[in-house]
Amino acid sequence: MPLFSTRKGEKKVKVTFANGLLFVERENGKQQAFPLEWFPQLMNATDEERGDWSQTDKGIHFNALDVDIPIQ
Repeated sequence: MPLFSTRKGEKKVKVTFANGLLFVERENGKQQAFPLEWFPQLMNATDEERGDWSQTDKGIHFNALDVDIPIQ
């Protein structure tokens, strides 16, 4: 008998930071890059604050910082 698990809350994107940019990669491999200059809260955030995010219907929400990044 196969085991089933819920996928509710599963993150379908990958979020990384490098060279002053925020990268969002979707599960289909499409990647978007955003300059951190556009989001000063993210530029000055700790790794812990940057790691506390959730995916929404319209993009990414950084919970501790209350910052929303729309993705298409």
